[in-house]
Amino acid sequence: MNSFSYLDLHRQVAADIDANIASALESLGPESSAVRASISALLGHQQMKYPLSVLPLLVHAAETGETAPAVPLSAVHVLWWTSACYLDDLSDGHGAGIPDGLGADAALLASVLSGQALPIRVIRAQPVPDAVRDALTGEIVNCWIDAVEGQLRDLRGDLDNASRDAVVAACRGKSGAPFGMITAMAAMLSGAGSERTELWRGFGAVFGILWQLFNDQEDILSGRNEDLLNGTVTYLLACALEETPPDSRARIAELSAAARTSEQSRTELTALLLDPAVLRRYEKDLSAYRDEAYRVLGELGGHEKYMAALRQLVDQASGMYLTPAG
Repeated sequence: MNSFSYLDLHRQVAADIDANIASALESLGPESSAVRASISALLGHQQMKYPLSVLPLLVHAAETGETAPAVPLSAVHVLWWTSACYLDDLSDGHGAGIPDGLGADAALLASVLSGQALPIRVIRAQPVPDAVRDALTGEIVNCWIDAVEGQLRDLRGDLDNASRDAVVAACRGKSGAPFGMITAMAAMLSGAGSERTELWRGFGAVFGILWQLFNDQEDILSGRNEDLLNGTVTYLLACALEETPPDSRARIAELSAAARTSEQSRTELTALLLDPAVLRRYEKDLSAYRDEAYRVLGELGGHEKYMAALRQLVDQASGMYLTPAG
């Protein structure tokens, strides 16, 4: 039985990813010392809990058997998400700590460069045909547009028109687009044709939705309750609204508004979110997205060692970790 996991791969390549980022920063030259120091501080501050930077390595290796050529894409992934997560914290207004040694304005400027200019410089430095380089660069540009669209939808927090479909539409932008971007880029770099590249993009997009739902569960289980503090219309909240009798929806809306400032309201709303009927709806949908991710991987096929690690990632993202209140 193959026990190789994405965590095993990260242990093998973490130093190479860090070196690639360090090289990109060093290439800015001495005249950009302030930029280099600011982005370094932001990277140190915005540490990722899960090493999903291996995702492009797994995709590339599923196609070719080799991970090393995709290490620069892992660097792009780290830089992009460092920027996106910091900007997300700022927009939420809760828990957006400022990196040591940086002011708020400097951190904001560093996050802009970390997510846009520096990833493009990493791609431009790769020894690939111009057409491939242009396509990879275009992925970064287009992804930011889709991701911001999703984030703006999320920030609106429109409870009156909340639905599972509306939440997924936002997720497809803010999480599905960046994962779809990096899996498509890895496929392009591997030499995969356009049809397989789009399948890999589709896999990344559905994985991004699953990972957002995984994060939403973690937010509750950790006790951070940032989504409740921010008034975010999560998929779980949409499930609660749709599973609740019409005459009770107003109570959920009231609690959601009050949860921004009231611990008691957060406690009451959490109990409603963890109602068995709500969790059954949530788990059923998780399973559907998991099955779609499996379906795309099955259609793609590839080097089994790396496909197995990708399926493991899907399993982790699609797990049902919440349990009924009481």
